[in-house]
Amino acid sequence: MKSHSSVLRDFTVDRRVWLLSAISVIIGIGAALLAVILLKAIAGATNLFYYHRLSLESVGPAGSPLGYWMVAVPIVGGLIVGLMARFGSDKIRGHGIPEAIEAILLNGAKVEPSIALLKPISAAISIGSGGPFGAEGPIIMTGGAFGSLIAQWVHLTDAERTTLLVAGAAAGMSATFSAPLSAILLGVELLLFEWRPRSLIPVAFASITAEVLRVLLLGSGPLFAMPDMPFQQSASVCAMALLLGVGVGVAAAALSRLMYGFEDLFEHLPVHWMWWPAIGGIGIGVGGLFFPRGLGVGYDNIAELLRGNAPLGLLLGLIVAKSLMWAFSLGSGTSGGVLAPLLMIGGALGEIAAHAAHASAPEQALWAAVAMGGMLAGSLGVPLTAILFMLEITRSLPVLLPVMLGCLAAYAVTSLIMPRSILTEKLSRRGYHLTREYGIDPLEIVTIAEIMGDVKPEECEPAQALLPDVYIYSDETSRAAVEKMATGNLTTLFVIDRESDKVCGRIGLGDLLLGRRRLAERESHRNRVFALMGHRSHKPTTKAGV
Repeated sequence: MKSHSSVLRDFTVDRRVWLLSAISVIIGIGAALLAVILLKAIAGATNLFYYHRLSLESVGPAGSPLGYWMVAVPIVGGLIVGLMARFGSDKIRGHGIPEAIEAILLNGAKVEPSIALLKPISAAISIGSGGPFGAEGPIIMTGGAFGSLIAQWVHLTDAERTTLLVAGAAAGMSATFSAPLSAILLGVELLLFEWRPRSLIPVAFASITAEVLRVLLLGSGPLFAMPDMPFQQSASVCAMALLLGVGVGVAAAALSRLMYGFEDLFEHLPVHWMWWPAIGGIGIGVGGLFFPRGLGVGYDNIAELLRGNAPLGLLLGLIVAKSLMWAFSLGSGTSGGVLAPLLMIGGALGEIAAHAAHASAPEQALWAAVAMGGMLAGSLGVPLTAILFMLEITRSLPVLLPVMLGCLAAYAVTSLIMPRSILTEKLSRRGYHLTREYGIDPLEIVTIAEIMGDVKPEECEPAQALLPDVYIYSDETSRAAVEKMATGNLTTLFVIDRESDKVCGRIGLGDLLLGRRRLAERESHRNRVFALMGHRSHKPTTKAGV
């Protein structure tokens, strides 16, 4: 008889992956169209609020002829968003990505149909009225909502629905930034909570589909072009990238605490939360009066930073005014994304450092890119996504090595000093905890035979009288036993030798902890394998030892 171990596979995937992939292509098309529509809606809202005209031309609030009346525009926009949240759905408040995570983990990847409509409208009003936010968070949530709605019309499991929700989210990001690979990685690092072919393949199809459609609708080429530069692989460049990454990591932690500090202040206001976005609009309007380029999405600011030689006034305005406007207004609970503001603030920090070092314009652009990537890696806790994102939006291969170092340094800093990222902190404040660490299940690598020791089937009883749901074969894994116990509401299982078809004994829940004990020992016990100077250490030490 064939051993069970000979049919175990590296991946748990079946032919349903093709069904999910086909649906994901449809979701990719829909999410890309929704992304384009939202970008046009933001442009239309900006024209309406600041120029009093009906137009879809991409403009920024900074050129508005309203003068001091510009202060009132974000207040009006915030009031509209507050009313939509109060009488429509309060799920439209916030960044967009935490809401997608919450839907995945707590709601079976089910998003209400109203979210797919209200989220993009509220984001267009919030950003179009001067909100210093990015469009990517709302687009990710809108794409995810579209994917969830499609999934809810099909007979699927919760896990399959999650895959399609993330497919829509990744497609939205891919269509926004023309960054299909980093959109896939964002799904893996932030939304899927797994790395499996069953989910990775459909998400990839959706992201690639959205990118193809984006090129057809908006054109190709780098989203933010950088000046030509030689490959940056010298020791001094690497050292500078590491130092800059450390500094940006500290800044990322400070920005997160600043934003949530403002949120705490709003929580103590003696008024209903419906009015908070309008109060946040006061901060936007006043800040915009002194620094108009801090209003709106500000993709033109990112483009200028990545060209190098940005004026000092712009850099200081982004670091001080943009940070305060963004943190204060987002803390008010309005609708807006975090990626574009983080890119701007990080890029300004990098270029300030380059100015201090009297760097040339191409070098300033390089350090802006390094700091942008570091800010994303540190704030969101997605280092691989941040590295590839900077490579995709600039199409500049020479920046790869410094960006890698800056992202990893920033990620190391924030991992040590921040218990949660700027996105997962919101979930924690709602009473939920999640871990961002992935590892192999220790129960998957321990068989039942290993737990039972020396199995002797010839001394066991025949298995014909057993009910089919109360046994497990000795060559199966501990994980299979746990799953059978969980689904059958059992605490013990009979163990059968597959070849002889005889009962070898019983196994209980306590016996299945061997894999966990092995993992705990692997994490905590330290010893010296090779001795120096003729000394040998035989005793393992605990974490407290050396």
